[in-house]
Amino acid sequence: MLSKFLKSTLVASLIALPALVSSPQIAGAETKKDFSVCWSIYVGWMPWGYLQDSGIMKKWADKYDITVDIVQINDYVESINQYTAGQYDGCSMTNMDALSIPAGGGVDTTALIVGDFSNGNDGIILKDKKSLADLKGQNVNLVELSVSHYLLARALDAVGLAEKDLTVVNTSDADMIAAYSTDEVTSVVTWNPLLSEIEANANATKVFDSAGIPGEIIDVMMVNTETLADNPAFGKALTGAWYELMGIMSSDTEEGKKARTAMAVASGTDLAGYDAQLATTKMFYDPAEAVTFTKSGDLPKTMKFVAEFLFDKGILGEGAPSAEFVGVSFPDGSVYGDEANVKLRFDTTYMEMAADGKL
Repeated sequence: MLSKFLKSTLVASLIALPALVSSPQIAGAETKKDFSVCWSIYVGWMPWGYLQDSGIMKKWADKYDITVDIVQINDYVESINQYTAGQYDGCSMTNMDALSIPAGGGVDTTALIVGDFSNGNDGIILKDKKSLADLKGQNVNLVELSVSHYLLARALDAVGLAEKDLTVVNTSDADMIAAYSTDEVTSVVTWNPLLSEIEANANATKVFDSAGIPGEIIDVMMVNTETLADNPAFGKALTGAWYELMGIMSSDTEEGKKARTAMAVASGTDLAGYDAQLATTKMFYDPAEAVTFTKSGDLPKTMKFVAEFLFDKGILGEGAPSAEFVGVSFPDGSVYGDEANVKLRFDTTYMEMAADGKL
């Protein structure tokens, strides 16, 4: 599969972003019939491609007398930039990148479908060492400013260390496996399938993974808030199609295996490989489970961690004076950050419709 480097926040993209979104075009902030969303390759987002190819999306769009085009973009950051610029009505992205790029850039964005969270897909590996505390004083190779960087920060908190206690070495995912084989590299932070391949080395020990911070690296279909408000049929069609497929792919039926096999092939692996990736991904196949997660009191705490990480790295919006620069709202009406600048919204309305059979 294409690597999860497509899930990283690239420095160059973030530097260029203020110019891109200084006068953001709101994608269809009006009643309309034709919509498009974009996605990039990752285990939890493969269903979007299958929805397009299988005709399930068309079926649900027809039900609401609209059209929805689901477009694959091979560059993850570029997909978010295009969404932010108004070229798409929605885009698959992590909670971290939604806050830093569209929301930080001033584009009001809603988490329509909370699809999954990493539950072991991301991890820290040490060479010839056995303890997380052994990171102290080491060079740590990772994709800088990505979810790997965030994972490292959270792991260090767990053992009373800080980034100043080590040296981060920015390393492309394409070079990670080769880098680990050199004598100079003694620790890496990466994701599957790279994580599993490196961990297979006799001298490798995984000392921390995303299962240690469950629910923090979240994969979401984000949509333009104004577009959704003006076009509820768009939200209903997307959500209905998604959960129909969740029911199919989570089953042990031939139809379920066929769907997962197609997703596996599209991501460059086989059914066993894709199922292994799903095993370290907490998929919310049941909309009620997604609603419960999104309404949990843990989500505001997570977004506070994320905002503080982004602010510390200087990537929470241009000129952000604090970690609370961008307001993030939650289903209970509470807000983390600036209530006068709410640009990221976790809203369970459509997932609840799916759970209640009202789509």
